[in-house]
Amino acid sequence: MTITLHKNDLPDGLDFGDSVAVDTETLGLSLTRDPLCLVQLSAGDGDAYLVQMDRSSYDCPNLKALLGNPEVQKIFHFARFDVAMVQKYLGVSMTPVYCTKIASKLVRTYTDRHGLKDLTRELIGKDMSKQQQSSDWGADQLSQAQQAYAASDVLYLHQLRDKLNMMLAREGRMALAQACFDFLPTRCALDLAGWAETDIFAHA
Repeated sequence: MTITLHKNDLPDGLDFGDSVAVDTETLGLSLTRDPLCLVQLSAGDGDAYLVQMDRSSYDCPNLKALLGNPEVQKIFHFARFDVAMVQKYLGVSMTPVYCTKIASKLVRTYTDRHGLKDLTRELIGKDMSKQQQSSDWGADQLSQAQQAYAASDVLYLHQLRDKLNMMLAREGRMALAQACFDFLPTRCALDLAGWAETDIFAHA
Protein backbone atom coordinates (compact mmCIF):
# COMPACT_ATOMS: atom_id res chain seq x y z
CA MET A 1 0.00 0.00 0.00
CA THR A 2 1.24 3.48 -0.91
CA ILE A 3 -0.20 6.66 0.57
CA THR A 4 0.65 9.87 -1.29
CA LEU A 5 -0.16 13.26 0.21
CA HIS A 6 -0.65 16.17 -2.18
CA LYS A 7 -1.02 19.81 -1.22
CA ASN A 8 -3.92 21.73 -2.76
CA ASP A 9 -4.60 19.52 -5.82
CA LEU A 10 -3.94 16.24 -7.60
CA PRO A 11 -1.00 16.22 -10.01
CA ASP A 12 -1.59 16.15 -13.75
CA GLY A 13 -2.06 12.81 -15.46
CA LEU A 14 -3.45 10.62 -12.66
CA ASP A 15 -5.93 8.05 -14.00
CA PHE A 16 -8.35 6.36 -11.59
CA GLY A 17 -10.18 4.39 -14.27
CA ASP A 18 -13.97 4.26 -14.43
CA SER A 19 -14.56 4.37 -10.66
CA VAL A 20 -12.86 6.11 -7.76
CA ALA A 21 -13.38 5.69 -4.02
CA VAL A 22 -13.77 9.06 -2.31
CA ASP A 23 -13.93 10.29 1.28
CA THR A 24 -13.51 13.63 3.00
CA GLU A 25 -12.22 14.88 6.33
CA THR A 26 -13.57 18.07 7.85
CA LEU A 27 -13.17 20.01 11.09
CA GLY A 28 -16.47 18.59 12.30
CA LEU A 29 -19.81 17.24 11.13
CA SER A 30 -21.68 20.50 10.54
CA LEU A 31 -22.29 21.43 6.91
CA THR A 32 -22.75 25.08 7.86
CA ARG A 33 -19.82 25.45 10.26
CA ASP A 34 -17.01 23.01 9.53
CA PRO A 35 -14.75 23.42 6.49
CA LEU A 36 -13.52 20.74 4.11
CA CYS A 37 -9.89 19.92 4.94
CA LEU A 38 -8.92 16.73 3.08
CA VAL A 39 -10.15 14.60 0.18
CA GLN A 40 -9.02 10.96 -0.08
CA LEU A 41 -9.14 8.88 -3.26
CA SER A 42 -8.32 5.36 -4.39
CA ALA A 43 -8.69 3.42 -7.62
CA GLY A 44 -9.23 0.24 -5.59
CA ASP A 45 -5.67 -0.94 -6.26
CA GLY A 46 -4.42 -0.66 -2.68
CA ASP A 47 -2.99 2.84 -3.10
CA ALA A 48 -4.47 6.07 -1.73
CA TYR A 49 -4.05 9.70 -2.70
CA LEU A 50 -4.76 12.41 -0.16
CA VAL A 51 -5.37 16.02 -1.18
CA GLN A 52 -4.92 18.55 1.61
CA MET A 53 -7.09 21.54 0.75
CA ASP A 54 -5.92 25.14 0.43
CA ARG A 55 -8.79 26.49 2.50
CA SER A 56 -8.14 30.07 1.38
CA SER A 57 -9.22 29.31 -2.19
CA TYR A 58 -10.12 25.63 -2.76
CA ASP A 59 -8.37 26.02 -6.12
CA CYS A 60 -7.95 22.41 -7.25
CA PRO A 61 -8.83 22.07 -10.95
CA ASN A 62 -7.57 18.50 -11.38
CA LEU A 63 -9.51 17.24 -8.37
CA LYS A 64 -12.64 19.11 -9.47
CA ALA A 65 -12.35 17.67 -12.98
CA LEU A 66 -12.12 14.13 -11.61
CA LEU A 67 -15.03 14.51 -9.19
CA GLY A 68 -17.17 16.20 -11.83
CA ASN A 69 -16.45 13.64 -14.55
CA PRO A 70 -19.75 11.93 -15.45
CA GLU A 71 -17.83 8.95 -16.88
CA VAL A 72 -16.30 8.09 -13.47
CA GLN A 73 -18.40 6.55 -10.69
CA LYS A 74 -17.63 8.01 -7.27
CA ILE A 75 -17.90 5.44 -4.44
CA PHE A 76 -18.55 6.66 -0.88
CA HIS A 77 -19.53 5.42 2.53
CA PHE A 78 -22.25 7.81 3.76
CA ALA A 79 -22.20 9.80 0.54
CA ARG A 80 -24.79 12.26 1.85
CA PHE A 81 -22.19 14.13 3.89
CA ASP A 82 -19.27 13.95 1.47
CA VAL A 83 -21.30 14.90 -1.61
CA ALA A 84 -22.72 17.92 0.24
CA MET A 85 -19.26 19.02 1.37
CA VAL A 86 -17.90 18.79 -2.16
CA GLN A 87 -20.92 20.67 -3.50
CA LYS A 88 -20.43 23.44 -0.96
CA TYR A 89 -16.65 23.92 -1.01
CA LEU A 90 -15.61 22.77 -4.49
CA GLY A 91 -18.77 23.70 -6.38
CA VAL A 92 -19.00 20.23 -7.94
CA SER A 93 -22.23 18.23 -8.14
CA MET A 94 -21.06 14.65 -8.42
CA THR A 95 -22.72 12.03 -10.58
CA PRO A 96 -22.80 9.10 -10.81
CA VAL A 97 -22.33 8.16 -7.16
CA TYR A 98 -22.53 4.94 -5.14
CA CYS A 99 -22.99 4.79 -1.36
CA THR A 100 -22.00 1.63 0.49
CA LYS A 101 -23.98 2.73 3.56
CA ILE A 102 -27.22 3.06 1.61
CA ALA A 103 -26.57 -0.26 -0.13
CA SER A 104 -25.90 -1.90 3.22
CA LYS A 105 -29.13 -0.58 4.73
CA LEU A 106 -31.10 -1.85 1.76
CA VAL A 107 -29.68 -5.36 1.78
CA ARG A 108 -28.16 -6.14 5.21
CA THR A 109 -31.53 -5.99 6.94
CA TYR A 110 -30.40 -8.64 9.43
CA THR A 111 -28.36 -6.03 11.34
CA ASP A 112 -28.43 -2.38 12.38
CA ARG A 113 -24.63 -2.10 12.13
CA HIS A 114 -23.88 -0.27 8.90
CA GLY A 115 -20.68 1.57 9.79
CA LEU A 116 -17.66 1.23 7.51
CA LYS A 117 -15.76 -0.71 10.16
CA ASP A 118 -18.61 -3.23 10.52
CA LEU A 119 -19.05 -3.62 6.77
CA THR A 120 -15.35 -4.11 6.12
CA ARG A 121 -15.02 -6.69 8.86
CA GLU A 122 -18.03 -8.75 7.77
CA LEU A 123 -17.79 -8.58 3.99
CA ILE A 124 -14.05 -8.61 3.31
CA GLY A 125 -12.53 -9.75 6.60
CA LYS A 126 -10.50 -6.59 7.32
CA ASP A 127 -10.32 -4.84 10.68
CA MET A 128 -10.10 -1.04 10.53
CA SER A 129 -8.82 1.31 13.20
CA LYS A 130 -10.95 4.38 13.91
CA GLN A 131 -8.51 5.88 16.43
CA GLN A 132 -7.83 9.04 14.40
CA GLN A 133 -11.47 9.70 13.50
CA SER A 134 -11.68 12.65 15.88
CA SER A 135 -8.50 14.60 15.28
CA ASP A 136 -7.47 18.01 13.95
CA TRP A 137 -7.80 17.71 10.18
CA GLY A 138 -7.15 21.42 9.80
CA ALA A 139 -3.56 21.10 11.02
CA ASP A 140 -0.84 22.31 8.65
CA GLN A 141 0.98 18.98 8.93
CA LEU A 142 -0.93 15.72 9.09
CA SER A 143 0.63 12.92 11.12
CA GLN A 144 1.42 9.53 9.65
CA ALA A 145 -1.36 8.08 11.81
CA GLN A 146 -3.85 10.59 10.38
CA GLN A 147 -2.76 9.81 6.84
CA ALA A 148 -3.08 6.06 7.40
CA TYR A 149 -6.55 6.50 8.89
CA ALA A 150 -7.68 8.73 6.04
CA ALA A 151 -6.38 6.25 3.46
CA SER A 152 -8.14 3.31 5.12
CA ASP A 153 -11.51 4.96 4.50
CA VAL A 154 -11.14 4.58 0.73
CA LEU A 155 -8.97 1.48 0.26
CA TYR A 156 -11.78 -1.08 0.55
CA LEU A 157 -14.77 0.73 -0.99
CA HIS A 158 -14.44 -0.93 -4.40
CA GLN A 159 -14.49 -4.38 -2.79
CA LEU A 160 -17.45 -3.44 -0.61
CA ARG A 161 -19.36 -2.13 -3.63
CA ASP A 162 -18.82 -5.39 -5.48
CA LYS A 163 -19.93 -7.51 -2.51
CA LEU A 164 -22.98 -5.34 -1.87
CA ASN A 165 -23.94 -5.38 -5.55
CA MET A 166 -24.06 -9.17 -5.45
CA MET A 167 -26.35 -9.02 -2.42
CA LEU A 168 -28.55 -6.32 -3.98
CA ALA A 169 -28.92 -8.38 -7.15
CA ARG A 170 -29.71 -11.50 -5.12
CA GLU A 171 -32.49 -9.70 -3.23
CA GLY A 172 -33.86 -7.85 -6.29
CA ARG A 173 -33.07 -4.40 -4.89
CA MET A 174 -30.49 -3.09 -7.36
CA ALA A 175 -32.92 -0.74 -9.11
CA LEU A 176 -34.10 0.65 -5.76
CA ALA A 177 -30.49 1.25 -4.71
CA GLN A 178 -29.71 3.02 -7.98
CA ALA A 179 -32.72 5.29 -7.56
CA CYS A 180 -31.42 6.26 -4.10
CA PHE A 181 -27.95 6.96 -5.49
CA ASP A 182 -29.42 9.10 -8.28
CA PHE A 183 -31.35 11.16 -5.69
CA LEU A 184 -28.30 11.86 -3.50
CA PRO A 185 -27.24 15.19 -5.11
CA THR A 186 -30.78 16.48 -4.57
CA ARG A 187 -30.82 15.22 -0.97
CA CYS A 188 -27.52 17.07 -0.41
CA ALA A 189 -28.88 20.25 -1.98
CA LEU A 190 -31.80 20.06 0.47
CA ASP A 191 -29.35 19.62 3.36
CA LEU A 192 -27.34 22.65 2.30
CA ALA A 193 -30.49 24.74 1.77
CA GLY A 194 -31.71 24.13 5.33
CA TRP A 195 -33.89 21.00 5.12
CA ALA A 196 -31.38 18.61 6.70
CA GLU A 197 -33.64 17.60 9.59
CA THR A 198 -36.99 17.84 7.79
CA ASP A 199 -38.56 14.92 5.94
CA ILE A 200 -40.38 16.77 3.14
CA PHE A 201 -42.09 13.51 2.16
CA ALA A 202 -43.73 13.11 5.57
CA HIS A 203 -47.43 13.92 6.04
CA ALA A 204 -46.89 16.12 9.10
